[in-house]
Amino acid sequence: MQTTVAIIGGGLAGLCAGRLLHAEGIEFALIEARERLGGRILSTDETRAVSEDGFDLGPSWFWPEMQPQMAALVRELGLATFSQHNDGDVLFERMSRETPWRYRATHQEPQTMRLVGGSGTLVTALAKQLPRASVSSATCVKQMVLGAANVTLTIAKAEGSEDTLVAEQVIAALPPRLLAKISFSPAVDPATAQRWRETATWMAPHAKFFAVYDRPFWRDAGLSGTAQSLVGPLGEIHDATTASGKAALFGFPSADADMRASLGETALAESCLEQLARLYGPEALRPRAMIFKDWAADPLTASADDRSAGAHPKPSAAPWVTGAWQERLSLGGSETSATEPGYMAGAVSAAQRAVAEVMQRLIAPSNK
Repeated sequence: MQTTVAIIGGGLAGLCAGRLLHAEGIEFALIEARERLGGRILSTDETRAVSEDGFDLGPSWFWPEMQPQMAALVRELGLATFSQHNDGDVLFERMSRETPWRYRATHQEPQTMRLVGGSGTLVTALAKQLPRASVSSATCVKQMVLGAANVTLTIAKAEGSEDTLVAEQVIAALPPRLLAKISFSPAVDPATAQRWRETATWMAPHAKFFAVYDRPFWRDAGLSGTAQSLVGPLGEIHDATTASGKAALFGFPSADADMRASLGETALAESCLEQLARLYGPEALRPRAMIFKDWAADPLTASADDRSAGAHPKPSAAPWVTGAWQERLSLGGSETSATEPGYMAGAVSAAQRAVAEVMQRLIAPSNK
């Protein structure tokens, strides 16, 4: 198989890159290891099935005033938005034997926004704009070999078959730590490989717990649903009620990946419900459903280095590819964004930068 640009990764960055290339009439092949598109964007119903009106098990928020590229994409796709619910008081749990402190919430600026239907609506809308034949799921890249005028990618299907894809340019729209798992010939220079491995993957060390209810009962008591806790097991809690009115609370467990694994999902969920009852009353003990997503246990998101929580990836203008590969490979994953690394907005801006790099190389005399 041959193409002009190979895109590795079908998350938000890869889909944005494909959309930009398609608009320019440039042939591409997008390769996604998962059976679904979206990467860390995953919106499901209470049964954990992917849904067009779901709860965001991955990223949920964006800030239009601070993230104009993200806001522009949402407008271009014609997606509806709504504000994160923050009306009401905030709770703070300092010690296990103390009654939670209650504070009047202050007006939040900039405004935190969510997408009607969940962040997964971004994935659906972008995928509809791409040629179906240009997208392959359940397919992973095992090796890349640099040639004089192209790159040969060895790709493997989930059932075990292998094939090759020859591309003039490659956009790696995935976290650098995952890119470092691919075999390169010639090898990436040591300093670049080390930088990839040391770049934290956002969301990878974390988990999300959701308790779904028949109604947002905490609002009756004048509570916003927002809480901070030094007791746990949830360190941070928010109202996750959808635009359509499906009521839920979600939180981030404070325990690291190894501790979560040793506790087990059932025990952790029970402990989370006990905490929600301490904060919001006994009705919190009667959810209609619970959802738990541990990103650290997802091998297509997290590496061994991601099992302990690291710092948020830092923006950098330094080149992500040097040496022999710098004229054939661009990094376009969110963590490589120079402005919003790790966020959905970072995926958008990183994809735009990567496509601009590829376009410049394609029109250069050396690539004619």
